[in-house]
Amino acid sequence: MDSSKNLTILKLGGSVITDKRAEDGVVRVNEIQRIAKEISSFKGKLIIVHGAGSFGHPQAKRFALNEEFNVSGSIITHLSVKELCRTVVDVLNENGICAVGVHPMCCMVADNGRIKTMFLDQIYCMLERGIVPVLHGDVVMDSSLGTSVVSGDQIVPYIAKQMKASLLGIGSATEGVLDDKSSTIPIISSNNFEDVKKHIRGSENTDVTGGMLGKVKEMLDLSDSTNTTSHIFDAGKPGNIERFLKGEKIGTAITNEQ
Repeated sequence: MDSSKNLTILKLGGSVITDKRAEDGVVRVNEIQRIAKEISSFKGKLIIVHGAGSFGHPQAKRFALNEEFNVSGSIITHLSVKELCRTVVDVLNENGICAVGVHPMCCMVADNGRIKTMFLDQIYCMLERGIVPVLHGDVVMDSSLGTSVVSGDQIVPYIAKQMKASLLGIGSATEGVLDDKSSTIPIISSNNFEDVKKHIRGSENTDVTGGMLGKVKEMLDLSDSTNTTSHIFDAGKPGNIERFLKGEKIGTAITNEQ
């Protein structure tokens, strides 16, 4: 299929659309409303992936899902992130964006915490018909562990590679990847990753998926295998998502360019 030609993938960080400090789901509806307005003028093929924030990480930690299989904990965590996705999708549709939630639990299988297979045909069909698929970090069935937590930061490069996305953005709660002086690192590649890695922290809040360092590693692996450049930028700053969708280079570029 060629329905993924000129495909843009936008990741919305859980720390942007929820209060990640909360122990149970607290959604930032006003932020989602603002983001939806910025997306509403975009006319290309778009996939949105959002993080779980306080709708997934506290539950996954409470039930120790990264340590052992827990059937009730897996279901509770999945239902929580599904609730957040419903809110995101509702707000998008209210702003004229034809969006549908696609829950990874229902179309993905992992192995030892890494995506093994994912059914993508429905996403191709949605893109052909002008529908915006909305995916999210989720608990998924795992052939080795029973279930595992698969973050949005793992989903984004997986579908970007499978569907040959042309534009990839990771909207976080910071200006990009910051150094020890809190200045944005403009470019990260395999050449300087070892030097800048010591400055990259994990999340300051509950995060079972690796925080900023996890994001950078996933995007760096993608750039090394596909030549795709990703941009990590502040999605909490009004106008930044619209700038990204217009093709402006903002935040930190994760690239294999020398």
